[in-house]
Amino acid sequence: MLKQNARFVDLGLRLTDLVILTMALPLAHLGYSNAPMARTVAPPLAELWGPFVGVLLLWIAASGSFQVYGAYRTRSVSWEIFRIARTIVLVALLVLAGIFVTNEVRFPRIFVGLYFASSFVMMAASRFALRMTARLLRRRGYNVKRYAIVGVGIGAEEIASLFDRQPQWGYRLAGYILPDENDFTIPGETILGTLDDLERVLDQHVLDEVVFAVPRERLPSIAEAVKTCEEQGVRVVVSLQPLQLGTGRMSLFELSGLSMLVFDRTPTDPVGLATKRAFDVAVSAAALVVLSPLFLLVAAAIKLESRGPVFFRQTRVGLNGRPFSMVKFRSMYRDAEARLQALRDQNEMSGPVFKMKNDPRVTRIGRVIRKLSIDEVPQFWNVLTGTMSIVGPRPPLPTEVRQYERWQRRRLSVRPGITCTWQVSGRNSISFERWMELDLEYIDNWSLRRDMQIFLKTIPAVISARGAR
Repeated sequence: MLKQNARFVDLGLRLTDLVILTMALPLAHLGYSNAPMARTVAPPLAELWGPFVGVLLLWIAASGSFQVYGAYRTRSVSWEIFRIARTIVLVALLVLAGIFVTNEVRFPRIFVGLYFASSFVMMAASRFALRMTARLLRRRGYNVKRYAIVGVGIGAEEIASLFDRQPQWGYRLAGYILPDENDFTIPGETILGTLDDLERVLDQHVLDEVVFAVPRERLPSIAEAVKTCEEQGVRVVVSLQPLQLGTGRMSLFELSGLSMLVFDRTPTDPVGLATKRAFDVAVSAAALVVLSPLFLLVAAAIKLESRGPVFFRQTRVGLNGRPFSMVKFRSMYRDAEARLQALRDQNEMSGPVFKMKNDPRVTRIGRVIRKLSIDEVPQFWNVLTGTMSIVGPRPPLPTEVRQYERWQRRRLSVRPGITCTWQVSGRNSISFERWMELDLEYIDNWSLRRDMQIFLKTIPAVISARGAR
């Protein structure tokens, strides 16, 4: 019955959203027609219904990709509204892109924005209303799921405690099922039986779900019990906590019928990463065009002072250890690499990185462009070609990577960048250990907002030349 209710709720939400998208069209048309900021007249409402069908199709496709619909009980309303907002933004951008490409002048941009804003507000309001109604019904005993936990010990108690702390989810613990008759019981809790008599337990008790929270070594022994639950139509939930082998995020996916367990500590948001790449391409392309006069001036200055190429290419280590050729303006004399070994004892940085304040290998123009980070500007080409990003850990040398400790290698798990937390936190004035910690902290807490903050902080950091050598 509860499964059927969940299907009805899912179907109801899908239909409600389609109705909201439909209602928002005449509302936006009415609002735009009476708006003082409207500079053009919106087309008649009758002409909008044809293109509107395309909007519905885009919503259906995008909402499926962003998992707008699915399990609701254990998800917060903010989680749900965030996915709605993300889907609305994507559909709006696709519509605006279509208008731009087709040069369709009948649909004012303000009208399009008003339509999608109205749709989002009404969808968010409907979700709040649904959540409040569901909570009220569950407090009165309606639509409550009864579950049993197979297992004893800390893992089983954590699951029971979690459900108990979230009464709005509507779960009620019926009792525990012992994996083995020799297992100890939990004082004060209802023991429904053991796995050996699971069929009897399912016959005698109303259970909507059975949660398996058993140790790793007992997982193979629950196969028959899972089949028993499936035969009687009882939903099975298996806690994967015993399989948590590290600190990475754990997820499941299906590969041609095979269930795969994934552990990941790198950013995985596809929309966020796609937006980051779009930002990289747009900014790097614009920078290469706008700064082209600077390229000519710096190139002439480098050529006038010393013999050698304008650009310096060096093999660096990129995403997951991939080597690539990083390009910079040459700031040193041609024999700089050959003279490095003789200067090793004057290194002013801890760890495998070599930094020296008054490096004799640096030319006069090289000191200027290093101070202002102009030598890094050609790396926008690396960003455009995809070997680097604008924001990310600085790409190390292969010799440096070979000296990394194991925990430090994780900084290679994302695409390297022109600027990073280290760049805006003092650069060479901080220790190598702290530098690595900042990079890992950036990876663990990555977001588009944080990227933008680092990008904006880079400008005053470059102007002040704080920590530059």
